[in-house]
Amino acid sequence: MTSTVICSRVRPMSPQRSVILVWRNMVADGMVAAVAAPLAHWVAVPEQGLYHPLWFLAGGAISMLVAGLPFRLPQQRWRFVGLSDSIDLAFSAVVAVLLFWALRAAFGFSLPTPTFPIVHVLVLMALLAAPRLAARYRHRLASLGQTGIEATPILLIGAGESADLFLRAVEQDREARYKVVGLLATQKDEEGRRLQGHSVLGPIASLGEVVEHLRDKGHAPAALVLCDPGITGQMLIEMLELADRLGLRMNRAPRLAMLGDVRAPIDLLAISVEELLNRPPVQLDRAQMAALVGGKRVLITGAGGSIGGELARQVSALAPARLVLLDHGEFALWQIDTEMEATRSHIDRRSVLADVRDASRIMEVFGQERPELVFHAAALKHVPMVETNRIEGLRTNVVGTFNVANASRVVGVSEMVLISTDKAVNPRNVMGASKRLAEIYCQSLDLLSAAEGRGTRFSTVRFGNVLGSTGSVVPLFREQIARGGPVTVTHPDMERFFMTISEAVSLVLAASAMGFAPGAEELGRGHVFVLDMGKPVRIVDLARQMIRLAGLQPDHDIAIRFTGPRAGEKLREELFHGGEPLVPTRQPGVMIGAPRSVNHADVKRVIEALDERARGGDEEGCLALLARMVPEFCGAGPMLCGEMPELFDSEASAE
Repeated sequence: MTSTVICSRVRPMSPQRSVILVWRNMVADGMVAAVAAPLAHWVAVPEQGLYHPLWFLAGGAISMLVAGLPFRLPQQRWRFVGLSDSIDLAFSAVVAVLLFWALRAAFGFSLPTPTFPIVHVLVLMALLAAPRLAARYRHRLASLGQTGIEATPILLIGAGESADLFLRAVEQDREARYKVVGLLATQKDEEGRRLQGHSVLGPIASLGEVVEHLRDKGHAPAALVLCDPGITGQMLIEMLELADRLGLRMNRAPRLAMLGDVRAPIDLLAISVEELLNRPPVQLDRAQMAALVGGKRVLITGAGGSIGGELARQVSALAPARLVLLDHGEFALWQIDTEMEATRSHIDRRSVLADVRDASRIMEVFGQERPELVFHAAALKHVPMVETNRIEGLRTNVVGTFNVANASRVVGVSEMVLISTDKAVNPRNVMGASKRLAEIYCQSLDLLSAAEGRGTRFSTVRFGNVLGSTGSVVPLFREQIARGGPVTVTHPDMERFFMTISEAVSLVLAASAMGFAPGAEELGRGHVFVLDMGKPVRIVDLARQMIRLAGLQPDHDIAIRFTGPRAGEKLREELFHGGEPLVPTRQPGVMIGAPRSVNHADVKRVIEALDERARGGDEEGCLALLARMVPEFCGAGPMLCGEMPELFDSEASAE
């Protein structure tokens, strides 16, 4: 829930009621201060009688009223008094006592004892605090009785600042939906303490024992609430599994900013599937990325897709001189263009409807825009869909890349970046093999540009699945869980690499910037940049975790059904081929794979022949050409691989 929604639920106080509140507080504080002075005298020197009792009563009240004004004590709402209000109250009491005894000294009255002002301050503070605490407690009891809803018992994980603020919000929640039964410590120094009157029952490692203990005492929690934002990755996965075994659901406490208005109802946050990735944050060289993009004309193909859209967001934040968004889908392009208008309207921008398979149209756009930096994200990436529409996949992924790369070379683009996939490594499907052929062409062009001394760089960035992207299993699983299941998984051993869209695109920009950074010549040319995807994730484990995140139990509330691998699917993907050993770079999270060079003239003629056969509907001929250039695809045995000497009889030329 956004802060706007939260704030809209809080009813503002009317001016008339505010005036009444101020006068009520002034009268109450004055009466309390009047009583505090003689009471303090009786506590400090009970054997002495009061001199001029009317002075004590009137002087104490007047001093308090004057001292309270700078600290805005009359404006306090007692049932919402917090730490800052208590500090103001303490300072007001000190100032009131000093003013009281300064006035008495001015009229010739001496102190009963040297320590009497200290006693006076303590008594006054206690009497001022008592009605405020009583108001808070009465309001809490009233709110508990008004809702008619039994509060949900919760166990908090974490006892730091977030837990403290959450406890305050629970106490002030008008709907009183939650009752905290205890806390667990995530830090050593939190153990054995109390927070807002609630005990820290033990370390996080004792979760199972603490829950059983609370159940035995009749205080069983119904849910766990994470107040420590540092609980992510493997630790979060283990806690989800334990919570599942204990029959508890798990949520996160609202962020600190969302708890700013403690009078608003509390809405616990769902744990996102992105939090389950056990990936440490990567430090990126933002200055290097800004130098790559800042002041440049940037063109993004496939801008309406998941990766292309995120590229548009991150590139626009780096102050390009002009941003050209290109896509063949009208609705997808309209969506990202509308978003850019709302969030980056100051950026000089153009949206272009064009198909990368149309060479003349792409050349026309490049000639008009003269981009300096091109990100080529346009592709057909859904394996089963491409497997049943092979010619379309080849025309988009291979011929489309061919057209964009050639146009980039003609207009003198500084760098063209091809967005590739781990499915291009030892491909078992047409989608992966087509992306590998696209990689080969860009690598050959990069080597050719280096040999000719031309400026254009052709970079390839390869990574695995991104969570939440178009065609990803994550939105599919969400839909299946929402329908009540079953969740369909192809194979119990199916594994994939996962990364968030934002992280993947940030690393794409970082890798792209490396080609122009100091020491770039050490990297060489024709390499493939490979993003460090961490450890692969079993798809069935991801499905189970998403079911748990929905507050349900796998195999009990939601069934998991195995459907068998689809056409062209591999159980495990790879990020690099054995012939392209990876080398780490200066940028954490980015590695480079050595090029497996292919003669540019040969691969150019193969792609031209593939384009011609694709236009003629010759699927078998297209696949034979594909297998000729990507022998590991041929070796996997899905297609017939034929020799095509007619393509290579003539002498290879540079172009």
